[in-house]
Amino acid sequence: MKTTPFVFGRTVEGNDFTDRQNEREHLTNNFLSLTNTTIISPRRWGKSSLVKKVAEDVRRRDKKTKIVLIDLFNARSEQQFLEQFASAVTTAVSDKLDDCLEFARTFLSHLQPQISFSPDAQTKITLTANWNNAGLEPDAILDLPEKLAESKHARVVICLDEFQNIGSYAEPLAFQKKLRAHWQTHQQVCYCLYGSKRHMLLELFSDPSLPFYRFGDLMLLEKIQNAEWATFIVKQFKNSGKHISLDTAKYLADLVENHSYYVQQLAQQAWLRTANAGQCDQTTIDTSFDAIKDQLSLLFASMVDGLTARQLNFLRAVIDGVQSLSSAQTLRSYDLGTSANVGRIKGALLKNEIIDITDRHIEILDPVFKHWLETDYFA
Repeated sequence: MKTTPFVFGRTVEGNDFTDRQNEREHLTNNFLSLTNTTIISPRRWGKSSLVKKVAEDVRRRDKKTKIVLIDLFNARSEQQFLEQFASAVTTAVSDKLDDCLEFARTFLSHLQPQISFSPDAQTKITLTANWNNAGLEPDAILDLPEKLAESKHARVVICLDEFQNIGSYAEPLAFQKKLRAHWQTHQQVCYCLYGSKRHMLLELFSDPSLPFYRFGDLMLLEKIQNAEWATFIVKQFKNSGKHISLDTAKYLADLVENHSYYVQQLAQQAWLRTANAGQCDQTTIDTSFDAIKDQLSLLFASMVDGLTARQLNFLRAVIDGVQSLSSAQTLRSYDLGTSANVGRIKGALLKNEIIDITDRHIEILDPVFKHWLETDYFA
């Protein structure tokens, strides 16, 4: 049973999901038209929740469209990818246990299906392969969705979270070429690729020299607007018997720069500090924000310990609103070294997901970390 009307740290479902109407319609149309899609945004902006919400909508709307949700977080090799891929596709497309077994026998004769039952009586199928068997062809696994779609007279949408992990496999370029070679031939299947490492995904899909260049529709996810957050926060407070004004809700979302994860977390903490049938005010929000910042201070201190002095000087310049970071005056004032060194600093901070650069504008991705730097560390 949920104890608060705000959710963070996991995918958001049902009435807890807010706005993104345009993105939902866009992604729904892509799924139904079998258009390959790549979703890119900084971590904790709600990509996984968006995909899951659209998957639920499409399942209700069209029973012939099968949605496969795969999280590649723990798939650390090509073998683990293929095993997880085969298991998830077979389970999602099958309507019953007999189908699972028949598909495994027909399309994956070299795999050994293992059937397990969970306490709620739901069937779970896992497929393990004899990878030493010279007859085993990974090509059969990669073409499995298309063959299942044809056999079921259905369409299949495969959503792969943390897709950037394939870049860490033993032979990443060869594996990417293999995936692209198979997936681009599929007629009844489309792929939705997304993950938490924005810079890695951008490289995968925007570099003309890499196999997944222009693989499909590229969706650059933006932040939910402040007004939409405010309306959602007011509604959630009201539905739970507590109250917050629209202006105060706007202040709450603005304090964490409309960052999806932190808006939900700050709203939850403010809600908990508001008495039943009470009114949440700005003081309550400020107190809640300070509590979150204090809670994360050890994590932030550890992040700072991993940065060089000049990287920290760079972040201070960003917080101070400096625009010309490579100018002679800035290089001297903030001890950044040379202009070439500024480029290396940017690259390192981008790789570590500490900053983001859009239209030459640099921002610190974590708004609470930014506030901690400004009010605690640099102060």
